Amino acid sequence: MPEVTRTPRRAALAAGCAAMALLAAACTGQPDAGAKDDASKETTINFWHAWSAPNEVAAVKALIAGFEKAHPNIHVNAVGDMTDDKMNQALRAGGDRAPDVVSSFTTNNVGKFCSSGALVDLNPFFRKAGVDPGRTFPKAMNEYTQFDGKRCAAPLLGDAYGLYYDKTAFRKAGIEQPPKTWSELEADAKKLTVPDGDGFKRLGFMPDYHGWETSTEHYLAQFSPAYFAADGKSNVAKDPAFQKAFTLQKKLVDDLGGFKKLERFRATLGDEWGAKHPFHTGQVAMQLDGEWRLGMAEEAKPGFEIGVAPLPVPDDQADQYGKGYLTGTITGIAATSRKQNAAWEFVKYITTDTDAVVGFANDIHNVPSTLAALKSPKLKYDPRFKTFLDIAANPHSTTTPASVNGGQYLVTLQQFGYDYESGKEKDLKAGLEKTAAQIDTDIAQAE
Repeated sequence: MPEVTRTPRRAALAAGCAAMALLAAACTGQPDAGAKDDASKETTINFWHAWSAPNEVAAVKALIAGFEKAHPNIHVNAVGDMTDDKMNQALRAGGDRAPDVVSSFTTNNVGKFCSSGALVDLNPFFRKAGVDPGRTFPKAMNEYTQFDGKRCAAPLLGDAYGLYYDKTAFRKAGIEQPPKTWSELEADAKKLTVPDGDGFKRLGFMPDYHGWETSTEHYLAQFSPAYFAADGKSNVAKDPAFQKAFTLQKKLVDDLGGFKKLERFRATLGDEWGAKHPFHTGQVAMQLDGEWRLGMAEEAKPGFEIGVAPLPVPDDQADQYGKGYLTGTITGIAATSRKQNAAWEFVKYITTDTDAVVGFANDIHNVPSTLAALKSPKLKYDPRFKTFLDIAANPHSTTTPASVNGGQYLVTLQQFGYDYESGKEKDLKAGLEKTAAQIDTDIAQAE
């Protein structure tokens, strides 16, 4: 797979949280906005998106060309490299130059998009078109595009997280297959670790939450937790999945040398998005990461064979091996748009037309976002990439639920993870209770 440029999800999350104030003030529409236009007439719609790399921009152009061929009366004016901040300002202001359709990398903003009314509810459009989102999109993708009964977004390609491993190092260590359970991950990580003085020549696995994609939500997906209870309150102190996940991660940190030793080693390693990423260089034998890493790792020309597998699951969920964390790009229609019917034709095409989704996935090298596209024979990919297609289609795969204040609850939970793994917070139960209380306070303030 060739290299694919992606916005780092944690950077996107931070940007999304910074944009919350703008979303809270978003205009919910203008007097002449709405689904009142005639989509059969000649018109032009504005599409704002975040892609910026040359191959991505070319892929967007090809996607639009396919739509315009199928809908010759609807023209699409694309504006790329748009941050959520810029989109939110335009959604608030409206006007002829504002977007009719937007696409964002920040899945965590769906709750805010829906609750603020910045994007319209797509449920009526789907019903009118006779499209059932539950039968069209993978379960987790279907979930992360709606909030509180509103579906203000649709998935537009996705990201799936799995485990990359150094097959050459595995063979030399006598390990025949990638780990499937957490206990196997622990055993393999220890066996693959090669000490070097006060550091490591090679670390079997970097478990730190400050690591590369080893965030709390990516780990937690394998434990299938319920972030919120039925009453909307934080569930992190009540669902045992959270305590189990934090306990096992902390044990792995301690078993591999302790937080301080791992952090000293991590400080010497290369950048996540550069050629010197520690998995590329063989300094880390196993890596939790998304589907884009395969192309980036191969382009770095590592001196070993790269293996790809699902991330291990807790031992008591061994029958669910194959699941993973899903997120992705979302798209929706601006509430301020005066051309919502034409905008819907575009959204419907780019998110539900199988050939369009497959073509875009082939060009962008992300995971297709419909069940039909995941099975299409027209998909072109490295055989190892199928791991991520299977993770996306797996009904046990999970995502993080939408919240009225976006991803703030994930930031709070991640901060607790930093405190617990480092030893700053020693009482797991009490720490989770404080974290839950803070999450509830933040959500109440946002509401």
